[in-house]
Amino acid sequence: MEHNIMDRSPRVYFASNYHSWSPEIEEIKEIYENMKVRVGNVVNRGEVSEIYITNDQEREAFDKWRGAFTPQDHPTVIQVLLDNSTDKDITGHCLPNLIYVSRQKSKTSPHHFKAGALNVLLRVSTIMTNAPIFLTQDCDMYSNDPQTPLRMLCYICDPAIERTLGFVQFPQRFRGINRDDTYGCEYKHLGEIHPMGFDGLRGPYYCGTGTFFLRQALFGDPSTSVKSEILELRPDRIMNKPIKSPDILALAHHVASCNYENQNKWGYKMGFRYGSLAADIYTGYRLQCDGWRSIFCNPKRAAFLGNAPLNFVDVLSQCKRWAIGLLETASSKYSPITFGTKSMGLLMGLGYSYQALWPILSIPVTVYAFLPQLVLVSGVSVFPEITEPWFLLYLFLVLGAYGQDFLEYVLEGATFRKWWNAQRMWMIRNLSSFSFGTAEYFLKSIGLSTCGFNVTNKVVDDEQNKRYSQGIFEFGVPSPLFVPLTMAAIINLFSFIWGTILVFGGSNEEGLLLQMLLAGCIVVNFFPIYEAIALRNDKGKMPTKITIIATLLAGALYTATSFIFKR
Repeated sequence: MEHNIMDRSPRVYFASNYHSWSPEIEEIKEIYENMKVRVGNVVNRGEVSEIYITNDQEREAFDKWRGAFTPQDHPTVIQVLLDNSTDKDITGHCLPNLIYVSRQKSKTSPHHFKAGALNVLLRVSTIMTNAPIFLTQDCDMYSNDPQTPLRMLCYICDPAIERTLGFVQFPQRFRGINRDDTYGCEYKHLGEIHPMGFDGLRGPYYCGTGTFFLRQALFGDPSTSVKSEILELRPDRIMNKPIKSPDILALAHHVASCNYENQNKWGYKMGFRYGSLAADIYTGYRLQCDGWRSIFCNPKRAAFLGNAPLNFVDVLSQCKRWAIGLLETASSKYSPITFGTKSMGLLMGLGYSYQALWPILSIPVTVYAFLPQLVLVSGVSVFPEITEPWFLLYLFLVLGAYGQDFLEYVLEGATFRKWWNAQRMWMIRNLSSFSFGTAEYFLKSIGLSTCGFNVTNKVVDDEQNKRYSQGIFEFGVPSPLFVPLTMAAIINLFSFIWGTILVFGGSNEEGLLLQMLLAGCIVVNFFPIYEAIALRNDKGKMPTKITIIATLLAGALYTATSFIFKR
């Protein structure tokens, strides 16, 4: 605070070119580097299933619980790196507690991905600190504004809402995104526009990061707490022992074990909820069904900043996982369509239903990307002619939808190029991520597939980073997600050329105009794909294997269509 430093991430601050040098800054940097080494030691020892024990008390606690594990298990690692009762900063003030936790995992017990990890942290923090408020944050995000906790406390201390307030959500914002946001990773609708709409009802959904929770909200509804299995897991318990005491450490290891959740309510009636790969939105939704509300705090300066995926296949893979999780939410016994509407009211239920059913938009988008163009080659009209009244209605709906979308983006401070890239990526995600996610979800539903959780890669090499900064799409790897995109690009280009010949070649095919314009719009949007197929020689171009497969499939579709729609 003395130097008015706003970036509270040491890595970001010391990597910048605008920080000033002083003996104090140098001393803090040295402390930070030493802490990195300590954390690295704990992580490395955890990876080889060892416990980093620094004193006899921790050895005693370890001996109490280690007999419960079988040799093939990866044991829990809990290491107190900073203790506010003993560790101080260079000014003599107490530092906050810093505790490293690596949960136990076993092949015989489900670990429930991110929700399972958060529940372990929730239980361990309840045992060791039990602070009434906690923050969930993705590992690649950092605090960008020291005033953020004060803003959050303004809501939590508001007597009008404090009894039912469950969490305060800040928008997810990113650094490192190029000028025009090529991959549409700002997610204006998901991150800002939709939460503002929800905020007028019972509050926004939980985005998975940048969220301050009231601990009580994870332990029951506003009027009744779910009874914990052990007294020490009560959210209102007063801490009266040091965090390094043997009893506290032993109990913390116990509640972090992989078999602790067997035969209890964790993940179902309390804690972060299981049952969806999109555990964040599912947890927030279930809390609001229980009677909690939330607040959307959107300050001008970003409260937190993080990294967005800058590799195209990683962007699509992340969205595919979201699609599966959203459909799992829609089809659960707590479906927003039925349970949500009954618990929260019609408008909130409809809002969550829209979010949960979002992936099935891939069905009409895929139809529009292929069917009108395929029948266009056969001269079959599927849209109204220009002279028909229905043509004006159709034109009004299309322009109105795009106009509203553009207006929302402009009001949120986005440029035309950012909006264009966002709507392009909306089409691309529906043709690839959401189509594959919807198919994988249905295969899983009938027992023919299993869905896994892969952490999104956000690391790129120098060449990829250079191409991204220039707004060039990165393909490179032969991913199946690229096949429908390449097919759509080939079919729409051929159909647009053929339709232009039919419409303006004197054949009086006025009814085909809308189909030709639709194909032309997709051709313009898919220019990066044509460029990757034919105009590039770098490592990020479209793999030849994908181009060949897509061309053969496109040819097969054309052949099948010509037989079906023979004139």
